Amino acid sequence: MSEAEAKQIERMKGLLAAQQSAFRTERHRPIDKRKADLDRIADLCRKNADAIAEAISKDFGNRAKQESVIAEIAFVIQDAAHAKKHLSKWMKTRKVGVPMTLMPGSATIRRDPKGVVGIVSPWNYPFQLAMAPLVAAIAAGCRAMIKPSEYTPATGDLMKSLLAEAFEEDHVTVITGGPAVGEAFTKLKFDHLFYTGSTQVGRLVAKAAAENLVPVTLELGGKSPAIVTPSYPQGPAAKSIGWGKFFNAGQTCVAPDYVLAPKGSEKALGEAIIAVAQHEFPEAASDDAYTAIVSDRHYERLNAMIEEARAAGAEILQPEHDAQAAQAARKIPPTVVINPPEDSRLMTEEIFGPVLPVMGYTELDAATDYVGDHDHPLALYVYSTDKTEANRILDNTMSGGVGVNINLLQLSVPDLPFGGIGGSGQGSYHGEAGFLTFTHERSVFRTGKWHPSRLLAPPYGKMYETVAKKQMS
Repeated sequence: MSEAEAKQIERMKGLLAAQQSAFRTERHRPIDKRKADLDRIADLCRKNADAIAEAISKDFGNRAKQESVIAEIAFVIQDAAHAKKHLSKWMKTRKVGVPMTLMPGSATIRRDPKGVVGIVSPWNYPFQLAMAPLVAAIAAGCRAMIKPSEYTPATGDLMKSLLAEAFEEDHVTVITGGPAVGEAFTKLKFDHLFYTGSTQVGRLVAKAAAENLVPVTLELGGKSPAIVTPSYPQGPAAKSIGWGKFFNAGQTCVAPDYVLAPKGSEKALGEAIIAVAQHEFPEAASDDAYTAIVSDRHYERLNAMIEEARAAGAEILQPEHDAQAAQAARKIPPTVVINPPEDSRLMTEEIFGPVLPVMGYTELDAATDYVGDHDHPLALYVYSTDKTEANRILDNTMSGGVGVNINLLQLSVPDLPFGGIGGSGQGSYHGEAGFLTFTHERSVFRTGKWHPSRLLAPPYGKMYETVAKKQMS
């Protein structure tokens, strides 16, 4: 660990103590202040949209501004607006019933902020995946520390600057730094830790948090399948899958990771998907609308996966492109791989890039069995014109979320909880689910000065026998 990292870690501990002290001073931030906080987040997005998009593009080597606007900046603005609109309802204390045997009394559930929360965000959507959890934490009345990915330093530095202008350090702060700083961050005694990233690192984060019994939300990934049924037309399927897969060059946790298609249709569907990509990105190497791979390491990994499949005899489909220019720009052209070996890296690792395996299945039950034989994915996509058939697929699979005849956009519905299950994560957020992630639902039972339960204390007599008999009936 360098001297600079050691200093950063000590500073980080001091900031945590400052936020904890500030939270104790204001445990229940009033609704008007929370709404003002949400407005500040939306305003900084609007006023700095160009700078945010430029920082993200700098980190990637090239990221289409349109992708950053719609998937990162506008997303956060809408998220903050939705939280503000529904906040009074979410914060409301709820009354629940009390059994006759416990009367007289009243029971309520308070929604109290958890306290100081940590947010660890990834590189693929470096602004949105830090700010959307922050929106939820702020709505819940928490204070927050954010650790962005070291792979996107320009975005992290800009976010740090913008949030420092909008909030005091003891309310919201951003901690930048490398892996050593990130590791130390996950070991802090937060009241909740929210992590978005890979399953492998997620396990380490959960282990670190467990040392302090810090509750965690893990937003992971996995291999999200798209199942195309015989009833669904090939053209619309190709257009939808192609758009979702090649948005942000496939560097999306809910992008279709592989396609299961009726046996014999794999190549035709793959060619249709490549035709869609060719139309959307006529020259991937030089097209500013087509995003680069975030780093040399990730670029080399994806190329190695393609070449492994090629060497094993799988058919590789790509649009015509300038290979040298693509390499210089760190761009991998849209790629479809027909029936790669099941033990290949393409089928055993989350791809996280613009490479799409298309596999054939003989019967629909074989497709759902294949999905069920692997870790539960973060998303499942079903393409079917038959509602009964689509429901049959849902009944026989498990996933974090589902898109039927669409992909990606399920995460844009504010009131749909977003999160994984098992290997794809635990916990959820967006809308009220996000508010509840950073909220402690606190049970309160009230009685008067005297309560009949005192008659049940030892020595046990007829009153106890009467009440016990009633409760056991």
